[in-house]
Amino acid sequence: MAGYNLEAIEAAPLKEDVDIVIPTIRSLDFLEQWRPFLKHYHLIIVQDGDPSINIRVPEGYDYELYNRNDINRILGPRANCISYKDGGCRCFGFMVSKKKYIYTIDDDCFVAKDPSGKEINVIAQHIKNLETPSTPHYFNTLYDPFRDGTDFVRGYPFSLREGVTTAISHGLWLNIPDYDAPTQLVKPRERNIRYVDAVMTIPKGVLYPMCGMNLAFNRELIGPAMYFGLMGEGQPISRYDDMWAGWAAKVVCDHLGFGVKTGLPYVWHSKASNPFVNLKKEHKGLHWQEEMVPFFQNLRLSKESDTAAKCYMELSKMTKEKLTEVDPYFENLADAMVAWIEAWEELNPPVDGKDVKAK
Repeated sequence: MAGYNLEAIEAAPLKEDVDIVIPTIRSLDFLEQWRPFLKHYHLIIVQDGDPSINIRVPEGYDYELYNRNDINRILGPRANCISYKDGGCRCFGFMVSKKKYIYTIDDDCFVAKDPSGKEINVIAQHIKNLETPSTPHYFNTLYDPFRDGTDFVRGYPFSLREGVTTAISHGLWLNIPDYDAPTQLVKPRERNIRYVDAVMTIPKGVLYPMCGMNLAFNRELIGPAMYFGLMGEGQPISRYDDMWAGWAAKVVCDHLGFGVKTGLPYVWHSKASNPFVNLKKEHKGLHWQEEMVPFFQNLRLSKESDTAAKCYMELSKMTKEKLTEVDPYFENLADAMVAWIEAWEELNPPVDGKDVKAK
């Protein structure tokens, strides 16, 4: 693999380029275990639920903490686009960040170990994934050709070997798998013990179920499309916040010519949520996903949509036109998508009047 110094990427913390976004309803004692890997980085903590509850953050961390009162103050009438009592509230942290990269993690995830027993530096691996190209147009059977010890295989077109800029790095989890409620109920004791030492590009035109608990992305390229929907209290659906963001962001990446990787790094997911509670939150989504997924598979964005923000505004119109017939909820979601982009652009005006456009 030529042209990419992965040792330099791993050695450099890139602390000026990365924000860590954590949604939570509790004190963040889990950060004690993460200290060797996250202590250099700025944290953006989004407190969900009751804003009067005091959230304790371990000493030594540099952080900002936002609760619902702060969201209401900063966004004003557009604050309703940020989910309440749902992990989707994390996207407020994406909006107020000013860094190039975002890493978001759930507060029940801990440092995992590779098969040799070495603790995994998730930031280093995510940055490797994001700083090296993706190959969405032709599948490489040795997976990511930009990792050490591998390359493009025989038969891979030289015209495609430059790859495309990576916008999203989707990490995985050991121990508790990210299952829906019906699968949890059928397999209550199942644990993911398989460590697969691989990173791969998700091909263009292929969707995937994005999980927000161990996720990194290039905020400058795809940030406006990383909206985690309108979920939680007052809404008929929950636990589909990251799914919605993943489907939308993948379609936008495909349209703009960016890539999405999945695989390494792993975290240790420590706690299984209650499947009966999850079923109440998910039951509409379990039906609606049979309509939502084909919607994303079949939509085509116009050439005029040449930035992530423009793509998302066009997607909001398509959502209202096509999905409202599934349920009136989607009209409210489409309106929230517009409010999200308006708020994003107010807090993040384009530099020198420019925005990141398609390649």
